[in-house]
Formats: sequence, C-alpha cells, structure tokens
Amino acid sequence: MIKSWMVIGGVAFLVALAANVITPSDRQWFKRLQRPRWLTFEGAIPVIWTVIFICGAWSAYIVWEKDPGSTSTWLIMGLYLLLEIVTIAYTPVMFKLRSLKVGTILGGTGFIICALLILAVLGFSGWAALLLVPYLLWSPIGTYTTWQMIALNPQDA
Repeated sequence: MIKSWMVIGGVAFLVALAANVITPSDRQWFKRLQRPRWLTFEGAIPVIWTVIFICGAWSAYIVWEKDPGSTSTWLIMGLYLLLEIVTIAYTPVMFKLRSLKVGTILGGTGFIICALLILAVLGFSGWAALLLVPYLLWSPIGTYTTWQMIALNPQDA
C-alpha cells in the first residue's frame, strides 16, 4: 500500500520539477539584473526554500493523517497544492515574462495563500500550522527583494 507521505512527497517533487523549464537565455536575463547591496545571502536561498518545502509537505502529511479522505481535508490539500504551484511558478514565469512585477505579485500571492492555509490548518493541528510559519516569515523577504530590484532595474519591471 502506498503511504500518504509518499504521495504528498511525490506530488511536491513533481510540482517542483516544473521550475526546470528555464532556458539559458532566461537565466542570463536574471543574472544581469542588479540586486540590492544588502542581498548577501543569495547562495542560501535554494537551501532555505528546500527546508520550507519540506516543512510544507510535513504539514500536509499531518493534516492528511488527522482526517484522511474527508472533503475538508481534500480542500486543504488543494490549498497546499495551489501554494506550491504559485511558489514554484515564481521563477519560470518571471523569467519567461522578464518581469520583476510579475515576480513580486506571485510572491505576495504566495504569502496570502499561506496565511489562509495556516488559518484552515489550525483546526486540524497546531503543529501543521506551525510548520507553515517559515514560509510566512521567508516569503516577504523574497517578495521585498524582488520589489527592490524593480527600482534597480526599471527596464525589467
């Protein structure tokens, strides 16, 4: 029998693979952009997001195990999926459209979805809600960074 954590982890992994649709010219566009001087931790960003995604998957697992298969659980799983899709979409969509505004909007949208998800999850498990807090704390930093880059790169807004 397939375990719920395997399905949740597998779906999270498959959605994350969608971020790999970036072409070399998309990467070049982003690499040439100016960044805020205070952005000294750019190399740690992939590790930070990996931890956040693991926390999100763990949170989803807890919720699923509390009430497997119920309508409310499926709706919450849909919110988890939407949050991951919006988060993963940030890079390929912003790169393809070459628009920092789009990145800022996607970052803000992820924050709002996560806040709503925390409220929905609280009724299932405080631990599941707590595991979403890293997203809620980190996503404004990424969104603010992208917003700051608009001022530094107005031609790429």
